[in-house]
Amino acid sequence: MRVKKAPNRGVGVLIAAFLILAVALGALLMRKHDMAKMPPQVPSTQEQAGSHPVMLFFADMNGSALVREGREIDACDEVSVCLEEILEELINGPVSDLAPVLPPAGMFHSVILDGGVARVDFAQELLDALPEGSNSEMMAVYSVANSLALNYPQVRAVLFTLDGKPLQTLKGHLDVSRPIAPDFSLEKGAKQPEQLKGKK
Repeated sequence: MRVKKAPNRGVGVLIAAFLILAVALGALLMRKHDMAKMPPQVPSTQEQAGSHPVMLFFADMNGSALVREGREIDACDEVSVCLEEILEELINGPVSDLAPVLPPAGMFHSVILDGGVARVDFAQELLDALPEGSNSEMMAVYSVANSLALNYPQVRAVLFTLDGKPLQTLKGHLDVSRPIAPDFSLEKGAKQPEQLKGKK
């Protein structure tokens, strides 16, 4: 009569490893199946899809130059709506130590893009609350023109109206009867034409 040999231990180890692998694969498949049923998570980069950054121009504390300030505005489908949001943010004023360019109680009717011209229709309340002085008037006009044109290059100039009617000046100094092109030389630190003479 033959003596039975003890079972080979290597076979048992292989079977145990196979069972562990099968359980692990089964768990992964179950997890994948459960995740497929869940609604997709929005990546963090798209969580801010409801807003986008813009650059606004406010006055420095001396009121003699324009300075940029970043801001977030709500996402919008139509350019005119975006332009109105930029104007609203200019009226809201700076969040840093810059000086406002439009009165906080300022009102406007609309901003409509017509070709390359943005037609900004102010209400009388805004002009009434705008500070006197040629400098204040210039800062107000060019902060609007520069802010709209910088963020939306299709805006080549800004035409100001009052209650839908032609406007000659905001406060009696700067002629705004024609579309105003942006002037980025008014930005603080920008090189003035005389500084560029002799440079190639």
